[in-house]
Amino acid sequence: MWDQVRKLQKNKTVKYGIPMLLLIVGGSFGLREFTQIRYDVQKIKKKLDPTLEARVNTQKQSVILEEEYEKLKEKDLGGWQNIRGPRPWEDSRETQDQQRSRLNKGT
Repeated sequence: MWDQVRKLQKNKTVKYGIPMLLLIVGGSFGLREFTQIRYDVQKIKKKLDPTLEARVNTQKQSVILEEEYEKLKEKDLGGWQNIRGPRPWEDSRETQDQQRSRLNKGT
């Protein structure tokens, strides 16, 4: 019996292969557990506080969005001018003054 044990100890598959397979398979399960902890913590952080959740009303949210949409409809979004910002090597005040003078001449 001890002869068979010594033969197994000298066998490269038993000596190096099986521990390597155990490390790979065990590492896979270990990583799965650690990543699951990460996702569980993210779920806990995303939950709202019950007092805050009571204050948030989903039906009221749609009303607020509709009010904001009405405000945007009233604004004139078509009458804007595209003004180029200064480049790093240009003086910003000088460039802005030139842009303003061009706009004032045009209007």
